[in-house]
This record gives sequence, structure tokens and C-alpha cells, in this order.
Amino acid sequence: MAITMNEKKVYRASTTAPVNIAVIKYWGKRDATLNLPTNSSLSVTLSQSDLRTHTTATCSPSYSPPDTLLLNAAPQPLSDARSQACLSSLRSLRASLERANPALPPLSTYPLRLSSSNNFPTAAGLASSAAGFAALVRAIADLYALPHSPTDLSLIARQGSGSACRSLLGGYVAWDQGTLASGTDSTARLVAPRAHWPDMRALILVVSAEKKGVSSTAGMQNTVRTSPLFQTRAEAVVPKAMRAMEFAIQERDFEAFAKITMRESNSFHATCLDTEPPIFYLNDVSRAAIKGVEAVNEKA
Repeated sequence: MAITMNEKKVYRASTTAPVNIAVIKYWGKRDATLNLPTNSSLSVTLSQSDLRTHTTATCSPSYSPPDTLLLNAAPQPLSDARSQACLSSLRSLRASLERANPALPPLSTYPLRLSSSNNFPTAAGLASSAAGFAALVRAIADLYALPHSPTDLSLIARQGSGSACRSLLGGYVAWDQGTLASGTDSTARLVAPRAHWPDMRALILVVSAEKKGVSSTAGMQNTVRTSPLFQTRAEAVVPKAMRAMEFAIQERDFEAFAKITMRESNSFHATCLDTEPPIFYLNDVSRAAIKGVEAVNEKA
């Protein structure tokens, strides 16, 4: 059997995606299948020179099914519903381009080989899934030459990891809760670019490189189901904090920004403690760091 050059060709695209740290946290889903949140959230994007995920996506008619993923050189399954939702959506967009232009190579039909690496601890509280799915979606979108905007792609990344939608824009990014059952209005929105507040700095203290004892997905499901504080937080506390935080960012008011961030963190952890069984994301080092910051602020 003759094999042509086109049958051997490998198509490739690589990208990086940043970590984002939520200052107003997303916690709880109103639709678990579409990853629709019970409250809006807002994050600060960290510099990729320090924390990032690097992902390479390739496809070829010479590859054998199924799609595969290497994370930090270790094979990872892609059969879960969240990964499949992202891959299916991206393939559908590419297939639409191919139908409109039959001259395009049918990349949507080729198996994918994905390789991803983090330069920071995975599943240790540094939003590795957010950076990971943002990089995965962006790399495949580039591979497929999709013309869609980062906001459009945030709808897809959100299905993989809710917070991933915020890692596609950079700067100060809100993820709007939305109200539509379809989720089409639950997208990432740029509040301000990085250049708006160039002297803002983030200090990351890794208190443990171990995986969290309770995953975010499992934790928020338990909170929604068992916490009496949850509804008040979602309906009253977070909307007020979102308005105040967006104003603080626009005004570059660091004192207000810091106070809202710390109060929001306390609210989030109080809701976790109100969950049955309680969720402990803080450890002794975390609490010591909080006390240290409070002591510095008292003397400032």
C-alpha cells in the first residue's frame, strides 16, 4: 500500500496559559454538566514568567485512535466528561470550517496527541486545572486555526474547569454567572488589562505541594448540598463583593482591594467549614501566614 506525504504529515501548535488566582471565588455549580456557577467570580492573572502551563497539540492521519494526553510526561485519561466536552466542542468548530471550505485538511477527524507540563505543583491549590484546560483549549484552537475570540473560547474552557475561562484573557478577569440555562451568557469578561495596574505584585507562598485532601469539584458539591451559609454567600455576599472589587480595580485602590480579598477569603473558608463534613483547605502554615499579614497591616 502506498503512503502519501499528506498521510504522514503532523500538524502542530503550542501555547502557554497562566495561573489565575481568584480574589472573589467561584464555589458551587447551578449546572454540573455545563459547569455553570452559582456565583460570579473575579481573578488576578499571574505572570507566565513565573507560573504557567505549556501545552502542545498535534494531530495526524497517521495517528491511531484514541486521543491521548501526557501531563508532566505521565499518561492521563481523556475519557472524562469534562475533557470530552472540550474536545467535542473544538472539533465541532473545526468541522464547520471544513464544511465551509472543503480545501482545508480534515483535522477534526484526526486523533490528537496532547502534551502538557506545569512549572508549579499540580492540584495543590494553585489553579492547575484552570491553567491546564485554558492551555489545552487554546492549543487545539490554534491547531485548528479557529477564528474565535478568547471570550468565545472561554465558553469551551469553562466546561473543562470553571476557572479556566478566566485564564484565557489575562489581567483582571471576571467570570459572569449568567442566567441562561444554555450557559451562553456565562463567559469570561476583561475587567482591566494588566497594564491598567502595572505596579500590582502577587507573592505566592506554597505552604504544601501535596494534593488537596478534597478536590474542588467534590468540595463545592458537598457545600451546595449541606451548608446553610452557602445560599447567603451566593445570593448576597458575593454580588456585593464583586461590585466593590471591580470599583477598587478601576480606581487602583489597593487598600480596598486587599480588604475585599481577605474578607472574601474568610467568607469562602467559613462556608467550607460549614460544610458536612467540614472542608479544611487551610493548614497551620496558612494560618500563620494570615496572622503575619495581619500583623504587617497593623503596623503599616
